[in-house]
Amino acid sequence: MQFKHVVIALCVAVACVVYAPTARAQETWAEYSMMGQRRAAQIWSGGAAVSQFAWAPQSATESHVYWGDPQAWPPTYHERFIVSGDWVLLDGWWGNGTYYTLRVTNERYCDISCNQCATIATSGPQHYVRRQIPTAAYCLKADGVITELSSGKRLRFGHTQVYWPPASCSNAYISGQRCIRQWESWWDDNGTSYQRKIDRDQYLAKGLGNGFIIQTYYPAPWRADMRYFWNY
Repeated sequence: MQFKHVVIALCVAVACVVYAPTARAQETWAEYSMMGQRRAAQIWSGGAAVSQFAWAPQSATESHVYWGDPQAWPPTYHERFIVSGDWVLLDGWWGNGTYYTLRVTNERYCDISCNQCATIATSGPQHYVRRQIPTAAYCLKADGVITELSSGKRLRFGHTQVYWPPASCSNAYISGQRCIRQWESWWDDNGTSYQRKIDRDQYLAKGLGNGFIIQTYYPAPWRADMRYFWNY
């Protein structure tokens, strides 16, 4: 059995990013991720396409995002996101011929240091991101269980994220954009003791989507950049 998550899906390359916060009216995560639109893009590294995503809206409040190899498209792996009030929830994902539910046992909403926290949930799907982008950075900490529905097998996970408000950004191929930055650290016990599996930054560009820049720090330095994007 192989559990998957977009947290461990991408990257590599060398390029620069300019990140300088600017003040504007409140925006939504959908404007940056492109959730809810039929949007696709390719992520490049080392002079080649290493990943691709495509959003597939299901309703006004639900959208699935596919991630995979551009040379073997479409992939079976895709995630299910649901809008609920001021939150975008991650319910789970499809892969390996089955569905994986993600259910939290403890979720906290914290300041940028991830120290001053308040509990927001002890059950249900993960509160993945605020739907409306706050003017200040914030941290989300989630612990819980992933269940493979075809077998009932379960694994423990931990996911810490920090989101920064919109700022100017550029990558190796596209300049003059506006991005939100998401830093995340993913832990699980899939095939190992409970341990860290990845730390990375992701930049989402307004009107372009996920993966504008992916910069992995752990388990090894790794970078990739969005190069092409389109509606379908």
